[in-house]
Amino acid sequence: MAKSDTSKASALNEKEGIKAPDTLSSASAKAIKSKRQKQPSVPYLVKGITEGNITALSRAITLVESTNPKHSEKANKIVTSCLPHANKSIRVGITGVPGVGKSTFIEALGKYLTENTKKVAILAVDPSSSLSKGSILGDKTRMEDLVKIKNAFIRPSPSGDSLGGVARKTRETIILCEAAGFDTILIETVGVGQSETAVHSMVDFFLLLKLAGAGDELQGIKRGIIEMADAIVINKADGENVKAAKAAKLEFNRALHLYPEKPSGWTPKTALCSALQNEGISEIWEMITNYFTETKSSNYFEAHRTEQNKFWLLQTIEERLKSNFYNKTEIKSELQQQIELIESGKTTPFAAAEYLLRL
Repeated sequence: MAKSDTSKASALNEKEGIKAPDTLSSASAKAIKSKRQKQPSVPYLVKGITEGNITALSRAITLVESTNPKHSEKANKIVTSCLPHANKSIRVGITGVPGVGKSTFIEALGKYLTENTKKVAILAVDPSSSLSKGSILGDKTRMEDLVKIKNAFIRPSPSGDSLGGVARKTRETIILCEAAGFDTILIETVGVGQSETAVHSMVDFFLLLKLAGAGDELQGIKRGIIEMADAIVINKADGENVKAAKAAKLEFNRALHLYPEKPSGWTPKTALCSALQNEGISEIWEMITNYFTETKSSNYFEAHRTEQNKFWLLQTIEERLKSNFYNKTEIKSELQQQIELIESGKTTPFAAAEYLLRL
């Protein structure tokens, strides 16, 4: 490969946030460059993913996220081919309201894990731009240290208009990351709407980040999220905030005892940390590993994964039916007419829906 070509490929990889693994041979690098201009085949991408090729993984995820029917068909084949190599990771969901320090916490945890020989994939569901509907890629900016680490992979995805801001294809992306050899998957939610419920359905451990003195310690609106949590971590427990953080931890600890016992048999824990000061991170990971030890020994871990797969099946059917309905040519034209009739008071939403469904 000529020096100028190498520079161009390097610049393109840097722009896309792609890091070529050290294990790639020069022949593999040349093959990737030659195929960059055209869409690579399914076997080519699957082989690349299972060999830990980050470029192949990124391109496959792009296909998974695409709304193009041809891309979706190709993505389904890739995901199916990767399934035998998946399901060997720890999946952790991390949520919390904006400003709680999710990105700082995830970066601290990710750095700790990579320093301890873990391969970490962070699937950060980014808030979409209100104008372009694309991801604003904020997490790659905020996690500037982690993005440089070889064994870390950060994939921001535009939340778009999917349920609660959760990227539509996060579940399939998890499988691809696992097939690429990532043994720890961290999934960040945007912390709004029903995204927590969706993420809870695709992870093994659900961690809720909270702040002391934010006024939402025991609000009823947070009850559902607290009930889902396997651990509540009070972040920013440093400086003058330590006393308030300890008081908040005590309050949450009392509240957790009021909730019914979890099917896993696990008793939710509370903890303090300062992601900025890198304090309490190792203790939190020890808590998470204790959870896996307990749930695997009781066989709950595998049973829970099976239940999640059933849920994914039903969700996929619902998504496909919805997509097929709205993409039909006659529906596209008639839907606007029915909206106009509703606006003029000539029909009801129920009658309009019945008419469109009969089409």
